[in-house]
Amino acid sequence: MRDLIVQWLTEITAPFWQSSLSIDQFVTALEETLQMVFFALLFGCIWGFIQGITLVVTRNGGILQNRAIYYALNPIVNALRSIPFIILLIAVIPFTKFLVGTSIGTWAAIVPLTIYVGPYLGRLIETSLLEVNEGIIESAQAMGASPWQIVFKFIVPEARSSLILNLTTGTISLIGATAMAGAVGAGGIGDLAISYGYQRFDSSVVILTVIVLLLLVQFVQSFGEWLAKLR
Repeated sequence: MRDLIVQWLTEITAPFWQSSLSIDQFVTALEETLQMVFFALLFGCIWGFIQGITLVVTRNGGILQNRAIYYALNPIVNALRSIPFIILLIAVIPFTKFLVGTSIGTWAAIVPLTIYVGPYLGRLIETSLLEVNEGIIESAQAMGASPWQIVFKFIVPEARSSLILNLTTGTISLIGATAMAGAVGAGGIGDLAISYGYQRFDSSVVILTVIVLLLLVQFVQSFGEWLAKLR
């Protein structure tokens, strides 16, 4: 199926596509970008939900108030969020090598991408959960719901639309980060823009990269808004 798509794209772009970059290379780079986004978002969401829920329930006035946990976790989250991604990418190279055995390639990039997006999604999830009306929580407590029933059967469902919109925002930031990861050999569309567009002065590759990223972001944003409106 992939070969047929590549062949079709090559045929229809042949009259006007003048570049040393082949369509097959571009499709491969797009697959690498989508792979990085998918897995980093998956692991980041797991991290983010654990972090966000923990901060919400342990904060002052939370249903499982615990000052020790809250004031230990909160500064760590702030510290991770304060590091620019390109610096984080380099700083975690030893940890990346330990986990995946290399610091170059798509799978190696997923490690820093997860560390980057996890705390960010966690803050967005925390914000969404804190928007839930206190009256809903009080009603749940009055019905005898346990703390985890309150979280997963009352707070999270009530915050559904806000969670989806915030996760959409996080996904778009992650797409931008995958492009930056190309600067250190992570592969993907960002790597094409640097190795072909910048280093070989091929402006057509840069334009193509920008267009594809714009379309990808527009799709994610539109899909997120549509999903948030569903009931």
